[in-house]
Amino acid sequence: MLEILKKAERIKPVYDTTYKVIMFLCKLVLIGDIMITAWGIAGRYLPFIRDPYWSEEMVLTMMVYLAVLSATLAIRNRAHIRMTGFDKYLSPCTLEISDLIADIAVFLLGIFLLVYGTKLCTSPIASLGKYASIPNLSKFWQYFSIPIAGAGMVIFELEQIFQRIIKLMELKGEKK
Repeated sequence: MLEILKKAERIKPVYDTTYKVIMFLCKLVLIGDIMITAWGIAGRYLPFIRDPYWSEEMVLTMMVYLAVLSATLAIRNRAHIRMTGFDKYLSPCTLEISDLIADIAVFLLGIFLLVYGTKLCTSPIASLGKYASIPNLSKFWQYFSIPIAGAGMVIFELEQIFQRIIKLMELKGEKK
């Protein structure tokens, strides 16, 4: 079993590529967010620059993308918020098991976001809903962040789960 899981590490380039793509998207969204915010602020206070009427809705949409995409990156880096107050009192094996359970829970959340986020994106709410300030733009683009985040969570949690199981098997091998 351990050899099979170690062979699964061959798909590490898929995880790395996914990470790089999501990181690149985060950078683009952050740059766009800063530029539109600066444009909107300048348009309010400088008489020769016009404040775009759509700036607030676009900034909020970009912030949603940034929040959910950066959460998926935190999963890969094991940088998400978690309780560690009792970790020093647990055995390494018990700690790995509790972390594995947490990873499985987040993996299931990712599947939920992927499945129901896709349903939401294909529903009439998304396709017929429009931004108030940009009536030609569908709300699909606002909701599309949900299945993207779900897919990222599933991919990165799979990697974490495989790593935890390998570590658990190695810890159990040490006890024997």
